[in-house]
Amino acid sequence: MENTKTSESTGSVVATQGSVVDLRFESDLPSINTVVKSGPRLEIVLEVQMQLDRKRVRCIALTPTQGLARGMKAIATHEPLKVPVGEKTLGHMFDVFGNTLDGFELPPNIERRSIHNPPPRLTQRSTASEVFETGIKAIDVLVPLERGGKAGLFGGAGVGKTVLLTELIHNMVQNHDGVSMFCGIGERSREGLELYHEMKEAGVLPEMTMIFGQMNELPGARFRVGHAALSMAEYFRDDAHKDVLLLIDNVFRFIQAGMEVSGLLGQMPSRLGYQPTIGTELSELQERIANTKAGAITSIQAVYVPADDLTDPAAVHTFSHLSATITLSRKRASEGMYPAIDLLQSGSKMAAPHVIGERHYAIAQRIRQTLAQYEELKDIIAMLGLEQLSLQDQKTVNRSRRLERFLTQPFYTTEQFTQYKGKNVPLKEALDGCERILNDEFEEYPESDFYMIGAIDEVTKETPVTH
Repeated sequence: MENTKTSESTGSVVATQGSVVDLRFESDLPSINTVVKSGPRLEIVLEVQMQLDRKRVRCIALTPTQGLARGMKAIATHEPLKVPVGEKTLGHMFDVFGNTLDGFELPPNIERRSIHNPPPRLTQRSTASEVFETGIKAIDVLVPLERGGKAGLFGGAGVGKTVLLTELIHNMVQNHDGVSMFCGIGERSREGLELYHEMKEAGVLPEMTMIFGQMNELPGARFRVGHAALSMAEYFRDDAHKDVLLLIDNVFRFIQAGMEVSGLLGQMPSRLGYQPTIGTELSELQERIANTKAGAITSIQAVYVPADDLTDPAAVHTFSHLSATITLSRKRASEGMYPAIDLLQSGSKMAAPHVIGERHYAIAQRIRQTLAQYEELKDIIAMLGLEQLSLQDQKTVNRSRRLERFLTQPFYTTEQFTQYKGKNVPLKEALDGCERILNDEFEEYPESDFYMIGAIDEVTKETPVTH
C-alpha cells in the first residue's frame, strides 16, 4: 500500500552492484515501492524492492548509477513514483518519471499520481460485452475486439506488429471519440521517434499521449513504464469518463525487464530462466486494464514471441489475460498479404452469436471452414495441380483465395511506402463483401482485383474477365 508519510528520512549507501543498491537507514525504514534519491547531487532515482532486515533495504536503480559510492547520502521520500495526469499531457511524449521528451514544459501545478494503483474493484466493473470496431476488415470480421478488453498481437520480429498498432491509433481517433495512449516498453528509440512524427503528420497527436522506456534504459525503468502509462490512462477513464485505447509495444519486453530485475535481486530463476514471479507481475499490470461504469481502457498489446514458439512461458502467461489473440504469420507477410494476420490461428471470445449477432457469427464460421478446407487441399494442389481437384474443391479454393485477398487492406500509416491509399472499412461493408464472395458472386473476376481494396464495391468498378 502507498505510504502516507511525507517527511523525508536520511540513510546511506552500503553496497552497489550495477543496478542494485543496498541502503542503510537508522530509523524510518522506507517501505516497498517508494522512491529513494542518492548520488553526488541526489540525481540517482532508486525504488525500494526488498527490506533485508530492520535497517537495510535493497533498491533497483531507475537511472544510471555512475558516480554512486558507498557511504553516500540517500534520502527516502516515503512516496511512490508519480507521473503527471490530465488533459495537458495529450500530444506529448514522456519518460517513466513523467518528464517530457519533446521539449514541452508542463505547468508547475499539474496533478501527479502514483504509478502503483490497485485494479478497479469487481463492483465497479461493467459486465456488458461490447464490440470495439477498428475499421480493419480481418480483425472486425474474424477477431472482434472487446471494449475494455485486452487483445494480444503475437508475432516474431518484422511481421508488422508496430505498423498494425499505429493504424489502430489512427482509426481510434477517426471512429471513436476517445484518447489513445501509446506505451513503448524496451523498444528502439528510432521507432519511438518515427511514431511521433507519423502521428504528427496524420494529425492524431493532439488526441494521444506517448510514454517510453527505451531499450537503452535500465531494467528498472523499463519494468515500471507500463505502470506509469496505466496511471495516465486511468485518469482519462475514471475522471474524464473517456474511452482509452492503450497500445503496449511490447509486453514481452516488460516480462524481460522483470526477468533482469529478478536476476539482479538474486532470485532463483524458474523455467527457461524467467523470474519466479512472472505470473504475479504480469497480473498486476493487466488487471488494471478494465471496462468500468465510468469508461473503458481497451488494450492492444504487441507480444514478441521468442523464436516464434507459442509455448514459451512469456507467451503462455500473456495468453491467459487476453480476450482476443491476433497472430501474425511470417508466411503471409512474405506473400505480401498485409495485415499479415493468420486467420485460422487468431481468435476472440467475442466471436459468439449472443455478442456479435447470428449473421456475423455464421459468416465468420463459414470463412474459417472455407480457409481450413483450402489449407488441407494445399498439399494435393502442390503435388497434382489444381485441375486434379473435384469441381466442389476447386470452388472452395477459388473462394478462399478471393477471401484471403479481400481481407488484406491498405493502411493510412503505410501510404508513403506503398502506392495504395489507406482505407477504413465499416463492419457492415466488410461482412457484406465476405458474404458475397462466399456466395460465389465474383467468380468472373480475377483474384488480383480483391487485393488491397476497401469495400467489395471496388471490385465491380473493374471490368470482369470472362473465361
